[in-house]
Amino acid sequence: MTAQLPDPHSPELLTCDVLFSGVGGGYAPGGVVVADGVIAAVGDPEALRARYPHARERRAGAIIAPPPVNAHTHLDMSAYAFQALPYFRWIPEVVIAQRAQRGVAGAERGADELTRLGTGGVGDIVWSPEVMDALLAREDLRGTLYFEVLGPFPEKADELFRAARERLEGWRRKERPGGPRVGLSPHTPYTVSHRLMRLLTEYAAGEGLPMQIHVAEHPAELELFRTGGGPLWENRLPALYPPTFAEVIGRAPEPDLTPVRYLDELGALAGRPALIHMVNVTPEDIGRTARAGCSVVTCPRSNRHLSCGTFPWAAFAAAGVEVALGTDSVASGESLDVRAEVAFARTLYPELDPRLLVRAAVKGGHRVVGTPIQLLRRGEAWHTHYVW
Repeated sequence: MTAQLPDPHSPELLTCDVLFSGVGGGYAPGGVVVADGVIAAVGDPEALRARYPHARERRAGAIIAPPPVNAHTHLDMSAYAFQALPYFRWIPEVVIAQRAQRGVAGAERGADELTRLGTGGVGDIVWSPEVMDALLAREDLRGTLYFEVLGPFPEKADELFRAARERLEGWRRKERPGGPRVGLSPHTPYTVSHRLMRLLTEYAAGEGLPMQIHVAEHPAELELFRTGGGPLWENRLPALYPPTFAEVIGRAPEPDLTPVRYLDELGALAGRPALIHMVNVTPEDIGRTARAGCSVVTCPRSNRHLSCGTFPWAAFAAAGVEVALGTDSVASGESLDVRAEVAFARTLYPELDPRLLVRAAVKGGHRVVGTPIQLLRRGEAWHTHYVW
């Protein structure tokens, strides 16, 4: 007797632990009914079993969702060798020691990897004009390329701003429909002078340019704003900074001053930049972020590898702050795969609803980098890359 093969045209119910369709809060567990390569329905598996009793059922995987977005990375460091070290060892032993690996070739390698992974969008911090030119020309990248600007000397702010504005305006003329968009990244509140930070953020807000700023990554950043000293200041290269930290930020450090409060009172949050890392923050910082309407991008693996602390995800979620996920550089995050970031976050935050983590990787990321989200809904084609 010949075994009867399943009818390839009959509907199939694919189940998973977490389903995020791009709309709403998701399902846990979840299911997708697929017929003839087209999505027929999504939702709770029990409801789908009742509606499609003849559907063949199989477990697809842990997560079904649109491709995730890497909302923060440094593609030009993609040729670096990964190494987990405490932050103040990682800078000299990895970033500086491997600096010959940084550039266009690394950025192209990282962009190729994002394409291979089927990443839904990217927010990349671009260090050099050559890298910006190379990535802007690619037809397989969607998202935002944030040109990074540093400059802690207030007296050089006007000159640096004029140069950055000229470059940004030139690159914006090269933007193409469906291609990457140009953005701006004032590096950090302690490597960009108060005058330059104000000029850059006011310009970006006025032009509608997306922004990202690295904020409160390491605990030493809090100490710096409170005291004007500590490891960040002690480990600087003196020739590259003014004599005192007060000159950088244009005010005296004080016990209640934090990087977020400083940016807020400076007016730098008015353009609603995405704040990256935000690990070492106070409850007041979280409130300020929410009131300003800023999103936050967390990089859980990088924070763990560099001993920076743990992002207080539950507190940001309770405040209504939009959270997205990034990998940071390959040198600190180990890979560019946001799916691995979600898997790690599920172990790091066992008390959080996993639907929250998946939503952050998809919808949160698209909102940060300004790309349209793919939706899993009736009538849309089914793709195997929806299974993580």
